[in-house]
Amino acid sequence: MGLKASLSKPFARAAMVELKMKSANPVAAQLKQLNEIVKTAAKTAFGKDHGLKDGMTLEAFQRAVPVRDYEGLKSYLERAVAGESNVVWPGKPKYFTKTSGTTSGAKYIPITEDSLSNHIAGARNALLGQIVGSGNASFVSGKMIFLQGSPELDETEGGIPLGRLSGIVAHHVPKYLLRSRLPSMETNCIEDWEEKIDAIVKETVDEDLRLVSGIPTWVQMYFEKLLKYTGKKTVEEVFPNLSLFVHGGVAYGPYSEKFKQLIGFDIDRVEIYPTSEGFIAFQDKPGVEGMLLNISDGIFFEFIPMDKYNEDNRPRLTVEKVEIGVNYAVILTTNAGLFGYDIGDTVKFVSLDPLRIVVTGRTKHFISAFGEHVIAEEVEASISESVEKNGGVISDFHLAPQVKPKKGKPYHEWLIEFDNKPKDMTAFSADLNQALRDRNTYYNDLQKDGVLSPAVVTPLVKGSFIAAMKSKGKLGGQNKIPRLANDRVLADLLLDPKKK
Repeated sequence: MGLKASLSKPFARAAMVELKMKSANPVAAQLKQLNEIVKTAAKTAFGKDHGLKDGMTLEAFQRAVPVRDYEGLKSYLERAVAGESNVVWPGKPKYFTKTSGTTSGAKYIPITEDSLSNHIAGARNALLGQIVGSGNASFVSGKMIFLQGSPELDETEGGIPLGRLSGIVAHHVPKYLLRSRLPSMETNCIEDWEEKIDAIVKETVDEDLRLVSGIPTWVQMYFEKLLKYTGKKTVEEVFPNLSLFVHGGVAYGPYSEKFKQLIGFDIDRVEIYPTSEGFIAFQDKPGVEGMLLNISDGIFFEFIPMDKYNEDNRPRLTVEKVEIGVNYAVILTTNAGLFGYDIGDTVKFVSLDPLRIVVTGRTKHFISAFGEHVIAEEVEASISESVEKNGGVISDFHLAPQVKPKKGKPYHEWLIEFDNKPKDMTAFSADLNQALRDRNTYYNDLQKDGVLSPAVVTPLVKGSFIAAMKSKGKLGGQNKIPRLANDRVLADLLLDPKKK
């Protein structure tokens, strides 16, 4: 064991003990976060407009600050983007992250000096939890690759640095990791994603890679290009010491067989839940279901049950009142200057002691063309089940409704890019359809009552998803391939690449 690995173990144990102590009383920890945020924000423009003051109760805060999406906070955030001070947080934001919005166009999310540590510490604690839980710190003795957006920054009209979250975080990698980090800053700044991955392959092929991190879709692309470049059959042959995969953004289940095939073994994994708005949760130890909610690091959480999401007087639950198995919309109040902010994600709690969650989808990403309200969690679990039962290896997939088929009744269409097709596609399709029926009673009833035909599986040629994302200008970085949609925009693009 190397010196870095030896030293990392006591450091990791101390950090996890501290984290456990800070999170021992979740209700108190969360109220402390809210009080600190409200006290600091009281003298800002937002704070004055909403009557924020030191010591205000939770109930008073919820009366004063309604739940808003980006559009609801946009007027304040635009003032901060323009360079005005003390709008949503004292002074000016240290950065703005730029993300794509479905209704608001580009969204500009602030990162303050106070909130920056949230993004850094969350990722660090995920790795330290893995060390403590597994007893294995060997990955710190070799190289680590982070597939991320370009670290090159622009400026807002008010002169504040602007970039993608992963690119901003790249400027704040702890010193003890700098020598281990790959790729180089020069390579990381390449804008064209395919060109960038090719350069990363050449730069990393002879390194002692121990850890890889990124959204599974783009890590898969890196591995495939690596094997093509080297002529090897598995990644293990290229990187025999590779031992850890850190991932987030999409559920891993549908990718599991593909990665096992690419790497050559079932690699240890750490799941993380970073967003531009804050580092929400991370897998705190190996083998547990769900990710530990990051309750003591600058974020106050509220949760709205999705079955009441559209009600006028929808409940805003704190961690004290959440329940296991309920689908919730996530609402954040943060030390970056976001208040009652609806991030558009949905989660379920799988543990209350400690608080662990799984991501179930997006509030606006679902299929309900016929009233079925199918969500991402159901889709991902169904395809994982069918693959496990029938075999086959899936590269990527997307589910969309076919409302007006040329003949017959409407149906759901699964567009799947197979690496290896199941031996019996008829059985695979039937099992996939049944798996979703088992998980969604509305979808089941629509088929039972003859409103919908069974789902149709449409195999796609290799490279269809990469070509579609490239045509949309969303190839690589933090961009995620939508698992499902209530329209056929992506589906039609996948079937006809000439459509844009």
